[in-house]
Amino acid sequence: MPATPTGPATSTDAPISLWNLGRVRVLQALTETARLSRTDLVARTGLARATVGSVVYDLIGAGLVAEIPDAAPGGRTGRPPQLLSLRPDAAYAVGLDIGHDHVRVMLTDLVGTSCWDGTEPLDVDDAPDGTLNLAVRLVDTAIAETRVRRDRVLGVGLGIACPVDAGRGELHAETIMPRWAGTRPADELAERTGLATRIINDADAGVLAERRFGAAQDCANVVYLRLASGIGAGVVCDGRMLHGRDGLAGELGHVTVNPYGAICRCGSRGCLETVASPTAIAELLGRGRPNPVRVADLAELVHTGDRGAVRMIEDAGEAVGRALAPVVMLLNPELIVIGGDLVAAEDVLLPPLRRTLERDTMRAQHQALRIVASTLGDSAGVRGAAALVLDTVPERLGLDLPAA
Repeated sequence: MPATPTGPATSTDAPISLWNLGRVRVLQALTETARLSRTDLVARTGLARATVGSVVYDLIGAGLVAEIPDAAPGGRTGRPPQLLSLRPDAAYAVGLDIGHDHVRVMLTDLVGTSCWDGTEPLDVDDAPDGTLNLAVRLVDTAIAETRVRRDRVLGVGLGIACPVDAGRGELHAETIMPRWAGTRPADELAERTGLATRIINDADAGVLAERRFGAAQDCANVVYLRLASGIGAGVVCDGRMLHGRDGLAGELGHVTVNPYGAICRCGSRGCLETVASPTAIAELLGRGRPNPVRVADLAELVHTGDRGAVRMIEDAGEAVGRALAPVVMLLNPELIVIGGDLVAAEDVLLPPLRRTLERDTMRAQHQALRIVASTLGDSAGVRGAAALVLDTVPERLGLDLPAA
C-alpha cells in the first residue's frame, strides 16, 4: 500500500532471508483469510508442506498464530482438523481520523476488532496544533485504558480530510484546510507518540476499510465515494490504490456539475461539493425556515417526507451520478460504495444516482456495476486508518522474529 511511514525504524528495512520470506507469506495469507488449514497455506503460499509446518510451529511459539478446531458441520468422525488464525492479542494498531469537525481514535487488535473508540468534536481546520495535541491525548488514553503494552502497538494510521502527498506525507490543503498547508502531521505525531505513523487521505482510508472489513471485500476494482463536508473518492484499480503523481487523485468533490452554480471554496463554480455535500444541502434547506437545518437533521427530514429535503437529496444523487460517469467510463469498476453522512438517506439518494449512471455510460460498463451504501458507516475512515497499519503486519511481525 503506497503511503508514508514515519517514526522509529522498523525491521522492514532489513534484508529478507528465505526463512523470513516464508513467515511473511504465511502471515500474509492469514491476514487475508481469517482461518486456514496447513493444506490451505501450502496452496496459498507456494511453500513446501514441511516448510509450512516449520514456519507455523515457529509462529505459534512466538505467540502470533493460534490453532483452533474446525467447527464446520459435516459429520466428520475422529479428531477435527486444526485451523490456524492470527492471535488477536499478539499486536495492536491505532486508527486516527481527523475530519473537519472532529478527531477520532480507535485502537484495534491484530485482526481489526475495536478495543477502544473515542471521538471529540473540534474545529480542526483552524487549529493544527490543538488538533495534534488532542490526537496525542486520545492515543495515550486508548493505550492506558486498555492496558495494552505500548511496545505491542505497531503504529498509528492517520486519515485526514484533505489531499496527501503519498511520497512526502505533506498536505495539499491550500483551499481546504489552509492553516495545514505544507505540514507533515505524521512526522509530528511520530515524534510525540514514539509510534511509527503512516498517513492517508480519508477517502483512501475509506476504501481500505471497505475492502478489508466492509462491502468491497474480494473486489479488485472499486470506487469509494465519501459524501461528507468534503467529497472525495478512494479508487482501487486491479488491486492497487490510485494516488496520482501528487496524491490528488479522486478529488471528485471539485468536479464541475453545474457551470452556472455557486462558487466553491476551491474557487471554481458549481463543484459537486456545492450541491451534494451534506453541509451545503443543510444550509440551502435552512433558508426560509424558522430554524437552521443541521446535517444530523437531514435523514429524519427525508424519512418524514419533507418535500424540500427529498428533492435536494434526489438532486444530489443525480449530481453524484454525473460526476461518477466519467470515472466509470475510464476505470470500469465492479463496485461503487457510497459512504458519508448522506448514506442514511440511501433509499432516496441511490436511485437517481443509478439512473444517471445508466444514462451517461455504456451499457457494457454499467450492466454489472454494483452501487451500494457503505456497511461501515462513519467508522470507515478510522478503521481504514488502522488498516493502513495492519497491512504492514506480515513484514513487521515476520521479520521481527529471530531466525530459526
